[in-house]
Amino acid sequence: METLTIILQSAPYGDEKVYNAFRLSQALVSVSVDMKVNVFLTGDGVFVAKSGQKPPREYYNLEAMLKALISKGVKVVACRTCVAARGLSQDEFVEGVVVGSTVGDLAKWVKESQKVLAF
Repeated sequence: METLTIILQSAPYGDEKVYNAFRLSQALVSVSVDMKVNVFLTGDGVFVAKSGQKPPREYYNLEAMLKALISKGVKVVACRTCVAARGLSQDEFVEGVVVGSTVGDLAKWVKESQKVLAF
């Protein structure tokens, strides 16, 4: 199975990079495409995984999108250094998100992936 690793560096709602990365991920894990997708959260991208998001009505909800991706087998790892620097902890994240190594997990995924995208 082909594997894509996505690196998310953007804050969740400052622009639509994360939203578009999640939309692409949904398409890639669909039955018709059937790719394996890994998501590595770094920098302000770690806020994407924070549970309890309250976006405005009629606005996309990244927490809900992330939960749906995890339920379809997408692996999500947040950079431990980035999480600590922002005063966050594992228990503040959506279930299924793992606080991993600094970039060790990312390095392994990059080596195993056929494609890598950064948002």
